Amino acid sequence: MSTTPSAPPTTAVANGFSSGFGDPTLNAVGRLADVSAEGCVVHLERNSPPRLLWNGEDIMRVRMPAGTRVIYPKPTIPGLRDRDGAIRHAIAHPEGMEPLAAMLRAGMKVTVAIDDISLPLPPMKRPDMRESALNIVLDLIASKGVEDVHIIIATSFHRRMTAAEIRRAVGSRVFNAYYPGRLYNHDGEDPDGMVELGRTDHGERVRLNRRAAESDLLIYININLVPMDGGHKSVGVGLCDYPTLQANHTPQTIRACDSYFDHTRSALTHSCDRIGRMVDGHVKVFHIECALNNAMFDPKLPFFMKNEDRYHAIDQATCHLVKNLLAGLSRPMKRKALMAFPAWYEPIAVHAGATEPTHEKTLAYNYAQYCVPVQGQTDVAVFGIPFISPYNVNSILNPILVQVLACGYLFNMYRGMPLVKKNGVMILTHPLYNEFDPDHHPSYIEFFHRILPETRDSLEIQRKYESEFAHNPEYIRMYRTGHAYHGVHPFYMWYWGENGRQHLGKIIVVGAEDPLTAQRLGWETASNLDEALDMAHSHVGRKPTVTHMHIPPINMADVSA
Repeated sequence: MSTTPSAPPTTAVANGFSSGFGDPTLNAVGRLADVSAEGCVVHLERNSPPRLLWNGEDIMRVRMPAGTRVIYPKPTIPGLRDRDGAIRHAIAHPEGMEPLAAMLRAGMKVTVAIDDISLPLPPMKRPDMRESALNIVLDLIASKGVEDVHIIIATSFHRRMTAAEIRRAVGSRVFNAYYPGRLYNHDGEDPDGMVELGRTDHGERVRLNRRAAESDLLIYININLVPMDGGHKSVGVGLCDYPTLQANHTPQTIRACDSYFDHTRSALTHSCDRIGRMVDGHVKVFHIECALNNAMFDPKLPFFMKNEDRYHAIDQATCHLVKNLLAGLSRPMKRKALMAFPAWYEPIAVHAGATEPTHEKTLAYNYAQYCVPVQGQTDVAVFGIPFISPYNVNSILNPILVQVLACGYLFNMYRGMPLVKKNGVMILTHPLYNEFDPDHHPSYIEFFHRILPETRDSLEIQRKYESEFAHNPEYIRMYRTGHAYHGVHPFYMWYWGENGRQHLGKIIVVGAEDPLTAQRLGWETASNLDEALDMAHSHVGRKPTVTHMHIPPINMADVSA
């Protein structure tokens, strides 16, 4: 055996980071989230084989130094045996509300809102959970004689989904019956499409999609992939506009978070909760939340999630084949091929009802699936950056999105304390090409080439430039009529990385094709991992401790001292 598993966590460590609500509970057709983290943390020895890292649209095998700690994702919680049965059970036995059937009556106005294409990643194999839930909910609504029904995709300031993307998410039956007149993307810039509900006790403006606000019942169908999703954020962010986003999509809010993946210590979550409670006071909202497992990859390709020491001959051969096939394609063809393969996610729990008690049940499953107990911080963390993020589905992972994936998402995937010590080093593998999608990310191009050469200070960027981009009429037109992220969106992506930038002493990119792009982000470059580790050694002033977090699939560390 060429790796040494870490000692099993003590009871205090193993139990110290439960969901915050107790253990996940079994519903009538659900499963207990009882997978063990045993063997998820190992320490490499001198003869350990190379580790698999994503490098954008490619994969690479990298030999790491002896003593490196590797954190692997937890085993996949098995999916529900009866998905449709779970949905029906949840809406008939809701948390804190009467059953959905009892709330429906002829003549009422009902709006159903669903998550956009940013969830899950990559898109899941058919049927999507949205299709499954919509078919059941819409049949129930029709059986009660309700005719005034709209379906809104809660895009917030994300790009509009295309007709083909919508059809894939909701299924042909729903698409043909509702699109485009009664199935459409939220428009946060529609001058007649928003309603102001008031202000929270913190002064946050609460503005909501008019159709949703004026409905007798708003049903939100959510896919929960990470703990930051769902709950009050679904409606309060998904169906809002710029004045409401100004309440929490700020560098000040992000700086006040101690991991925005830990709902108990996230100022972002707390702001969304305040806004959502005001929404719930004006609109009757019935949530249906679906927690997914971590089965990102086709079961025929198990090497993507495995400890490399456990590779057998087929794993070795398949990994080599996939690596060479990707290497032989042009970058656009790699993206097309990778986006074409759906994820094998399955629901592990479905709960419904009032916002907060429903979300509590969901969070318990999220943490049970993702959180691995880890003892102690590290000087250096190594991450392979994959080809996809919530903001580049069917598009390009541009430098701003690489930045938010590294300094925002991956850095914040912890509870307790950051995986990396203060002033520590993050090493990334990604080609970091200077390439942008002009249809999806037009304002990103201006942000990257005009603003970042002047300053990387989030507070200065917010003060000097945010309003200009937020109100730029051409960017607004492209958001409303094209498939562009809103003009202000790159600002949010830069703010989202604030915690990582403030905490880390150095960020090094291995294999960057364009050193000037790295410099613009404030990063350094290295040609290989050994060179990067030497640079880290010089920075910390001693031989560094090294931890590699195996990403993807989603992986979170419960870090204790």
